[in-house]
Amino acid sequence: MDELLGTVDWSRAQFALTAIVHWLFVPLSIGLSLIVGIMETLYVKTGNERWKRMTKFWMLLFGINFACGVATGIILEFEFGTNWSNYSWFVGDIFGAPLAIEGILAFFMESTFIAVMFFGWNRVSRGFHLAATWLTALGVCLSAYWILVANAWMQYPVGMEFDPAQMRNVMSSFSEVVLSPVAVNKFFHTVLSGWVLGAVFVVGVSAWFLLKKRNVDFAKESMKIASWVGLAGIVLTMWTGDGSAVQVAKVQPMKLAAMEGLYDGSCGQSLVAFGILNPDKRPGDDKKGILAEISIPKGLSVLANHDPESFVPGINDLIAGISVNAEGDTINTVSYAERIERGEQAQEALRAYDMAMKAGDEAAMADAERAIKEDFKYFGYGYLDSPEEAVPPVAITFYAFRIMVMGGGYLLAFFLLMLFMSYRRPAALEKKWVAFLGLLTIPVVWIVSEAGWVTAEMGRQPWTIEGLLPTRAAVSHISAGSVQLTFWMFVVVFVGLLVAEVSIMTREISKASRKDLLAD
Repeated sequence: MDELLGTVDWSRAQFALTAIVHWLFVPLSIGLSLIVGIMETLYVKTGNERWKRMTKFWMLLFGINFACGVATGIILEFEFGTNWSNYSWFVGDIFGAPLAIEGILAFFMESTFIAVMFFGWNRVSRGFHLAATWLTALGVCLSAYWILVANAWMQYPVGMEFDPAQMRNVMSSFSEVVLSPVAVNKFFHTVLSGWVLGAVFVVGVSAWFLLKKRNVDFAKESMKIASWVGLAGIVLTMWTGDGSAVQVAKVQPMKLAAMEGLYDGSCGQSLVAFGILNPDKRPGDDKKGILAEISIPKGLSVLANHDPESFVPGINDLIAGISVNAEGDTINTVSYAERIERGEQAQEALRAYDMAMKAGDEAAMADAERAIKEDFKYFGYGYLDSPEEAVPPVAITFYAFRIMVMGGGYLLAFFLLMLFMSYRRPAALEKKWVAFLGLLTIPVVWIVSEAGWVTAEMGRQPWTIEGLLPTRAAVSHISAGSVQLTFWMFVVVFVGLLVAEVSIMTREISKASRKDLLAD
């Protein structure tokens, strides 16, 4: 058991490391591709060569980042087979289908048109080159969509049936998987947050030029475009964040409870704007969950259900199987203890089916299959030893969520300030405090972006597939030592990759600061 837990912990750590590093590149590619497309559109529309030179500079930084993102993304997909083979088998063709489509359609689309972007200047017409730029940006978004479809299915498994003969899930509805409300909302939330990150990056680099007193006009024009993109992105990200909260309340109420550090829910539940958790609090005890807080009255009920009087269940409520509406009517009575029991029954029925199939007993197979279908939605709970194991790590989820939300508020104010100064106080953009604010916001936006993914993924624990397969049942049958070895190998590779990207980008930015980017 200790060896198994070691394998689970190291496999999770390795996957988290790869995902976090990969996510350093993805949103920047999404945001920069849009900004580059806008700048080139202005060039084609006006014929002004200045826009072409601006496009080429930001396109160069996009290309550097894109290459590093591809490298980490390939590693991430391979880890499903190396470290999570039980998961890969259990999900059948459902999880693999969107990943295959992403690789065949979206990635090849990006790869094809990115070549025209970089090498097609003066070789193809302006219109064709512009089309290639926008198709590259579209390909980046399509790649994100198919990856997010796969991730959303893990959060909300739909469009599938369990085939006991294969002991795996098979797809029953492609449209349900692809058009899942969780997937659609997650896609827009992710892409729009990429606009925000790309915009902050452009503003920050432009601030560096202003600090160095070089390429001032170039920097100010770049700031204007990026700030408009960033403002649109952060407003729409907040809007889709509201949609995400509603979806989480519907399909992952335990995640929502962990995000709020909420143990005992109520009607008209308040939203914790800022709070300090009690580290000693455990489900079922009588200790306070939050030691100090600033709350918005009825805020969580509004956020989760768009109804200020609605009931939002807490961790203890969900474990007990208690969830009531605003009128006080019980609407869910399946406790986690009962889910564990019924999950064990489903697993026992699956074993009975396997034995009957080997014996050729079709009647017994039919009986076992009926029993499996009756309790399959609780299948994963049968792997848990206690209801408390179904509770995510509350502290990480709670604080990551607040970093994301408070950071989003800061970014909204940041873009409003940049736009105000760009149009009303353009000379003040050259002041040192503006430059330092722009540079400081670059790491801030990445922290906010990563905090969003930490909230989504840690709040899903202990599940790889919500309710169906916990992480400890999803790992490959390999030793903890081998995973530990590859973990440290990846640390070295990723550090080298990050150092390479940062050094190449800073070198190109430094070179640009020593020449006039808008000169003929």
